Amino acid sequence: MKRGFTILILLLTVLFGIFSFSGCGSSGKNGGTKADASKPKFKIVATIFPEYSWAKGILGNQDAAVELTLLSKKGADMHSYQPSAEDILRIANCDLFLYVGGESDKWVDKALKEGGNPKRKVISLMKLLGNRIKTEEEVEGMQKHEHHEHDKHDGKEDKPHHDEPEYDEHVWLSLKNADIVCKVIAEELAALDQKNAAAYRANYDAYSKKLAALDKQYKDTVENAPVKVVLFGDRFPFRYLTDDYGLKYYAAFNGCSAETEASFETVVFLAKKMDELKLPAVFTIEGKQHKLAQTIVDNTTVKNQKVLSLNSMQSVTEAEIKNGAAYLNVMEANLKVLKQGLVK
Repeated sequence: MKRGFTILILLLTVLFGIFSFSGCGSSGKNGGTKADASKPKFKIVATIFPEYSWAKGILGNQDAAVELTLLSKKGADMHSYQPSAEDILRIANCDLFLYVGGESDKWVDKALKEGGNPKRKVISLMKLLGNRIKTEEEVEGMQKHEHHEHDKHDGKEDKPHHDEPEYDEHVWLSLKNADIVCKVIAEELAALDQKNAAAYRANYDAYSKKLAALDKQYKDTVENAPVKVVLFGDRFPFRYLTDDYGLKYYAAFNGCSAETEASFETVVFLAKKMDELKLPAVFTIEGKQHKLAQTIVDNTTVKNQKVLSLNSMQSVTEAEIKNGAAYLNVMEANLKVLKQGLVK
């Protein structure tokens, strides 16, 4: 990865010179920047879909006048995403950069050092959320893993950091965390565009109320549900959500695990746990490969539990966004799915 990143930086240097002399810029929503009058007021770059969706919601009617870019719009999982030379250029020239700030974003540290806009503002979700960040944990029955995809560089694995805690990066799956981040985004937008500062703050207030209302729906659902446990035959990126509402969980892998195959012992443990707790469903995250979840069901006594998918928003595509995908409606859809797994 280090060698690849060095090549990217060399490309960046060349491209930056071309862009400077030619007067060209990153294309806006309608394809290009032909004159100063058509340039966006400012540029925002987000590494993942939730950040992009939050910014879009707070921009409101100003959305058309701002260049808002999602880097991982092709559906690449944040754990395996690597920036292109164009991505590095966008980050260098943007006015506001939003990123998660965990192990998967190690490439960002170097990207931020590559010159560009000296007035650029940066929001790291994990730095902002501070003591709300949780460490990865291995619960009973979980498959142990050795390394994450983002621990590999140029085909070699980094030495394990035994003394360093691994932090759970999936902070956006807490509606409470989302509200904290959205408020800061609104204030940064207000500082960038003081003429419309009141509108951004009003948009945040409206968005915050929607987050709070959905948060209450989740709380009420869990409090009134006969089942208080979720079991994942998959990775488990939903710890922030389950902790918010007091749900217990079991899972095959932790949230950042790169493992795809579970051991016989893991499958048997999870199947027996489903029998013991009489769980009506096994959960997975988005995607088409749910073989492990079905294998767990097949090893239970009754063998008729549902396989339900929750969307962790780690790989939302541009096509899904064009079809109306937004943070709030994904979390609403997740609540509907969750309800099915909490009723016997």
